[in-house]
Amino acid sequence: MNDYFSKDIRESVRELKTDLLQGLSGQEAQKRLEENGHNRLQGAAERTLFQLFAEQFKDFLVIILIVAAIISMVVGIVQGEGIIDSLVIIAIVIVNAIIGVNQETKANNALKALKEMSSPQAKVIRNGDIVRMSSDELVTGDVVILDAGDYIPADVRLAESFNLKIDEAAITGESVPVEKNCESILPDDAPLGDRVNSAFMGTVITYGRGKGIVSATGMETQMGNIAAMLNESVEETTPLQKKLDSLGKVLGIVCIAVCAIIFVLGLLHGDELMEIFMVSVSLAVAAIPEGLTVVVTVILSMGMQQMVKSHAIIKRLSAVETLGSTTVICSDKTGTLTQNKMTVVKVFDHEKAYDVTGTGYSREGSVTVEKGGRLSSNITELIKGAVLCNDAVYDIEKSQIIGDPTEGAMLVLGEKIGLSKDRLNEEYRRVQEIPFDSDRKLMSTFHEKDGELTIYTKGAPDEILKRCTYIYKDGAVSEITEADRRKILEANLSFAKGALRVLGVASKAVDTLDDFDSQEKSLTYLGLMCMIDPPREEVKPAVDECRKAGIRVKMITGDHKITASAIAGDLGIMSPGEEALEGAEIQLLSDEELREKVKTVNVFARVSPEHKVRLVAACKANGEIVAMTGDGVNDAPSLKRADIGVAMGITGTDVSKEAADMILTDDNFVSIVHAVEEGRTIYNNIRKVVGYLLSCNIGEILLIFLAMLFNLPMPLMPIHLLSINLITDAFPAFALGMEEREPGIMDQKPRDPNESIIDKKMRVAVAMQSLFLGIGALTAFYIGHISYRDVEGGETIARTMCFVAIILGELFRAYSNRSEKRSIFGIRLLSNTFLNKCVIASFAFLVVVVYVPFLNTIFSTAPLTLTQLSEAIGFAVVPTLGGELAKLITKRMK
Repeated sequence: MNDYFSKDIRESVRELKTDLLQGLSGQEAQKRLEENGHNRLQGAAERTLFQLFAEQFKDFLVIILIVAAIISMVVGIVQGEGIIDSLVIIAIVIVNAIIGVNQETKANNALKALKEMSSPQAKVIRNGDIVRMSSDELVTGDVVILDAGDYIPADVRLAESFNLKIDEAAITGESVPVEKNCESILPDDAPLGDRVNSAFMGTVITYGRGKGIVSATGMETQMGNIAAMLNESVEETTPLQKKLDSLGKVLGIVCIAVCAIIFVLGLLHGDELMEIFMVSVSLAVAAIPEGLTVVVTVILSMGMQQMVKSHAIIKRLSAVETLGSTTVICSDKTGTLTQNKMTVVKVFDHEKAYDVTGTGYSREGSVTVEKGGRLSSNITELIKGAVLCNDAVYDIEKSQIIGDPTEGAMLVLGEKIGLSKDRLNEEYRRVQEIPFDSDRKLMSTFHEKDGELTIYTKGAPDEILKRCTYIYKDGAVSEITEADRRKILEANLSFAKGALRVLGVASKAVDTLDDFDSQEKSLTYLGLMCMIDPPREEVKPAVDECRKAGIRVKMITGDHKITASAIAGDLGIMSPGEEALEGAEIQLLSDEELREKVKTVNVFARVSPEHKVRLVAACKANGEIVAMTGDGVNDAPSLKRADIGVAMGITGTDVSKEAADMILTDDNFVSIVHAVEEGRTIYNNIRKVVGYLLSCNIGEILLIFLAMLFNLPMPLMPIHLLSINLITDAFPAFALGMEEREPGIMDQKPRDPNESIIDKKMRVAVAMQSLFLGIGALTAFYIGHISYRDVEGGETIARTMCFVAIILGELFRAYSNRSEKRSIFGIRLLSNTFLNKCVIASFAFLVVVVYVPFLNTIFSTAPLTLTQLSEAIGFAVVPTLGGELAKLITKRMK
């Protein structure tokens, strides 16, 4: 029973068989995982293969076809004409269903894999080391580290809590964050909302930090109790899918009407009732693009998988569409545009700056002093304060930082002069802290040594100076003067102009922890630390690519305006003479004024989370499609407000990842650009698929309609129409969805998300290709009909020629459809290997159906002579000519 809230920490540790310092061993954790299963909630039962298969027959038109086949079977038995046609039709329907199940399973598996990749991460102590792992892998007894912005990964008995506040609305409905106290021991009947020494799976840390022991996982958690009462299954439909679904219904009505007309014409023409009935129904099923949304879903899902290779996890199918329309990317600076490997390069006391050698997270380097000199006590005290007021962890062996890179840079500097965090924490025991928040721009920790308490505070230099009454000079404390303040602020400004990030450090001896909120006053100034996070080399070309693509890049950062402007200038985001805005200036602008500003200003510095929301709203109000990056708890509102919320996979909090549509696994701006490029490619491929399928279907209707109009016999039998639908529609369509990006795709302007996928150019292209397909196939039939009508089986030969012409015509045209703009001679014709395989397989099927005797009977075909085959192939080229002619026409259209 999960009743650890009524036990003290030591008893909980003992019962859960764990260790607060060492955590569980890997072997023990694996054993518990095998015994109790993964830490995940059980959702609604997944559909079985049989259920997926059965759903393929829910389509109204497929039901009509099956009924028609059964009617045909009964008539065939009564009249003694056999049931082969009916059986083959049903077999083709079943094969279509199998293909549908296969593609849907692939799409579902791809989405499931992406969900697992984007699941929350937990910081866990295993074998004495802090490691990051998927929260799915947690077991009871695991010791977890909890920081602001994290989701609680399982039910936890708190062992440490520093100003820890948790939003438990998801569990208890309490709208105000609950202040936690790990020392409390509660009665056995304490209600859920009063368990202040516990944290519950799925709730969010809004403030402070802590440590806890996992007391329950998966369905044994409080969230699991709720999940057991629910059965959720949400099918996401994207705007594009909805549009295509509506389009399919409209086309379906039109097609049914045309097929009805064909049925009436057939009766007037004197065709047999059963034959014309089956042709009409088969044509309806073949012509209506009922599988269009399925194809699009699969393409979107495969595209999401492809984006993972570009370090972008897409959480929602709709985001793939929106990416291709992005017009503005609002990016944070640190880690996204820069390397996120902060390095302290200068330290400043009260009058002099010292250079620091060494780069990155290597502890090789030192603080440079004059020859024969020594490090001043000011600098030593400054570095000591920065190391103590620090939540990062420095892995010396791996030269890696777990935590904030800025704090990590200070730990590395401490190691360079022999002040390790572990040794200092033993000497100066941390007893309390005030976490950093974006309003105060400060962080403070309280330390006890030999019964004396000291507060160390670090943060923005201007905020530090506002709270300093004293200054540390050469081992002595004196009152700070205006001259001192002026000199420090001038130094800060000078460093900022050099694109350095500057943090101030201060301290104060305190008597008591009472009146906690007023302790960050009357501080003693210790010095400044200057760091640089150099721009990523690959970002500048990516910014240039965005500019060519009609996408504006805006930097929105909490850094100083001068620092932000310097980095933005290096990356090409900001040109000389352009304006940058600070948060204080944004505050004074009305919404209308801000809308005008965001049209020209690309750098916004010293912004708060509220400003970010306003900036996103202002861009959207101007008609922009906005992608917004963020990593903190307070970034969640702006990520939600943006059209595409982009969370950082490495430094991002669980809350930001949950609010985002996309997660960058490398925190790199270039990955956003690659994702936009991939989004455009996917949308272009969907256009190719839609254009191809519509022209195939309309071409088949035209073929039958024109034959009726010119009083010709039926050019294709039901079995032919269904075979064409199976062979040349489905597989080449999927292959076109896998096309690589076309050259120059990022030289185009972003598309309007409100425009119809079937725009003016596509309508012209579909009309041209459908017409040429119908005419080419009909001509092949007519030549065969005229040439062999007096020969025994001549009608079958003519239909086989038409069958060969339309199948090869659609297969040839698939290569032309690989590009909407470039000629078939301007592309690498055989570079789509999936399409090549589909064409070879389809061609093999065609050869077998035409030249294997027993299949001739089943499929109503006849072996063609070399002359007949050559004629059919000649007319099969006609649709490709139509496609190429359509490109010439649409290229001249606006």
